[in-house]
Amino acid sequence: MDKLLIQGGVPLSGEVRISGAKNAALPILCAGLLSADTLTLSNVPHLRDITTMLTLLGQMGLYVTVDEKMGVAMNGANIDKREAPYEMVKTMRASILVLGPLVARFGEARVSLPGGCAIGSRPVDLHIKGLQAMGAHIDIEHGYIVARAERLKGARIFMDMVSVTGTENLMMAACLADGETVIENAAREPEVVDLAQCLVSMGAQISGAGTDVIRIRGVEKLHGANHRIMPDRIETGTYLCAAAATGGEIRLINTSAAYLDSVIDKLMDAGCDISSEKSPNHEAIILRAPKKLSAVSIRTSPYPAFPTDMQAQFMAINAVASGTAIIRETIFENRFMHAVELQRLGANIRIDGNQAVIEGVAKLTGATVMATDLRASASLVIAGLVAEGETLIDRIYHLDRGYECIEEKLSQLGARIKRVH
Repeated sequence: MDKLLIQGGVPLSGEVRISGAKNAALPILCAGLLSADTLTLSNVPHLRDITTMLTLLGQMGLYVTVDEKMGVAMNGANIDKREAPYEMVKTMRASILVLGPLVARFGEARVSLPGGCAIGSRPVDLHIKGLQAMGAHIDIEHGYIVARAERLKGARIFMDMVSVTGTENLMMAACLADGETVIENAAREPEVVDLAQCLVSMGAQISGAGTDVIRIRGVEKLHGANHRIMPDRIETGTYLCAAAATGGEIRLINTSAAYLDSVIDKLMDAGCDISSEKSPNHEAIILRAPKKLSAVSIRTSPYPAFPTDMQAQFMAINAVASGTAIIRETIFENRFMHAVELQRLGANIRIDGNQAVIEGVAKLTGATVMATDLRASASLVIAGLVAEGETLIDRIYHLDRGYECIEEKLSQLGARIKRVH
């Protein structure tokens, strides 16, 4: 199993290119199921989750080609399987996103419950209730969601809680439904907007994406299109945090500050100088870190508030900042597992339910730590870049799910980091 070995203490400096957004690419890949024509995508990140999704779609009969620049072309003329098996779904919860497109276009789908979890733990039930409101008949059989419908009907759907994948699944399903669907309390994330823009380019009629009310008027069929995946705002934020924590100065290209207001505001509160460049063919973000960061408290909430996917990275930078910070996690339970590993590096962190209190320390020291999830892994990398001595991070397959070539990119910025087998 691969591990990352980091020699800390080097301020990051230089320029690095940000990849396409994983959380935008995954639902947009599933949109390829909605048409018999070819959907061509560029700026697709080269990640394990993307490979898993392409494998799943290929097993269904979607014809997929990938070029040397990770451009993906998909043709859905010969889809002959409407199933997402447990073996695929257990490795990636985003596989649930095939449910809406399959039912909408083919009138049937059989999709494993993600990770074998019970209905209700993380809101898979929102996907099911929404499709039922649109006229689908749904059974749970042997751990699978089995959905059938002659043709989905437009409906008013109120989301009990904000769900990004729930919004995306129902928006895709509604594109081929009969009549108008209104999704209320919809997720407002930029990735939802990116999916909507792709669907519109395929002939869908969608308004309101980016607000909490999305309207979709169903059409008979969708056609092919070309679409470029948006930049990854969480990868962008992670590199900004890494530069801030190490006292560095970096320039990130192929990204935009437009999706990151809450993160950039907090980094500026911590003492960083941040500016952006924008022209018709070019966008970049520049960060210059102070000699010592100031502690910043955060509270995670759905977009446009502070993203839960940046919480762990801010715990790492607060560990070496001046003062005390409080982090409140309101989205996911059990999302402080990285705190114990940061403590192994010398961080002063106290956990009380969904709240963490972090008192900055003068220095962290290298140790062997274990990644527990994708963003927790990123926080350990940031801490390892700051720590004195050698840090070894185990179970980095989590990182490979969401960060493209992370050791190569950090090496470009001067980090002493390598993958070991």
